[in-house]
Amino acid sequence: MTTLKQATGPAYTRIYSVGAARGENAVPNEDLIGPIDSSDEWIRQRTGIVTRTRAVPETDAIDLSTAAAAEAIERSGVAASDIDVVIVATISNPKQTPSVSAIVADRVGANPAAAYDINAACAGYAYAVAQADALIRAGAARHALVIGAEKLSDIVDPTDRSISFLLGDGAGAVVIGPSDTPGISATVWGSDGSKADAVGMNHTLTEFRDGKAPWPTLRQEGPTVFRWAVWEMAKVAKQALEQAGVEASDLAAFIPHQANMRIVDEFAKQLKLPETTIIARDIETTGNTSAASIPLATHRLLAEHPELSGGLALQIGFGAGLVFGAQVVVLP
Repeated sequence: MTTLKQATGPAYTRIYSVGAARGENAVPNEDLIGPIDSSDEWIRQRTGIVTRTRAVPETDAIDLSTAAAAEAIERSGVAASDIDVVIVATISNPKQTPSVSAIVADRVGANPAAAYDINAACAGYAYAVAQADALIRAGAARHALVIGAEKLSDIVDPTDRSISFLLGDGAGAVVIGPSDTPGISATVWGSDGSKADAVGMNHTLTEFRDGKAPWPTLRQEGPTVFRWAVWEMAKVAKQALEQAGVEASDLAAFIPHQANMRIVDEFAKQLKLPETTIIARDIETTGNTSAASIPLATHRLLAEHPELSGGLALQIGFGAGLVFGAQVVVLP
């Protein structure tokens, strides 16, 4: 009997480079407080956000993805034609199908790479990094382009006090490939669908089509999400450190999903991060960009602190599903 050949890949992978694209407009709190009967001070205290980036109507998640991907490829030293899988984490595809990833792969010169989108909300980027790492080590791909991209301003209700003022638009991209030493740790990931109502869309597209509901927009149960993020996700972050075989004191950087500055601060406390660990706080001027938030925050950290290159970073994403994913990576 003929035995099937099996693909095998390199023992380790790493992130080679990061690219970023943010919405063209900086939207200050003052522009949003009228419809939610709030104040700049309230938003700053509750979230740490001063401004958020939002794209113009003509720009979509595909455009943002393409711009971020082009920068990541250019900085990676890998030819676009050598990228054989493109994974886009997004909840902002303007159409149910085709995928954002297939269009972006073609736009950046990676055609005919395998291409697919994943929908894991704010954990999407961490999920996609886990998949790229596994695909490369399994021999299913050699170089991967991973993108987190969102245009959340399209699914915002300006009168909603639960989440609307948090959200921004942007995309972050990384190129991942083989490495001589471990550059991406085992991922701790999972879900809790019993809390599906805690954050997500308030209506379906079919309800909108049939005139039974307005355009679907994002909503959240703030206190539920806050408690879950602070208590349960701190445990996941600690598990990710254990899986990687490192201590909090080994981290050069901590890059959590940019959900809310209060959550970020509470995380840092619970993980007992030393003062030497630099914490990503991109939310202050970018807002919460869901799947894009970790790569965007990584891009900014490396621009502001080039000395972090080669250091260890713990990244953790968590959000609608509820879903979560965390891993330790070596910064490019």
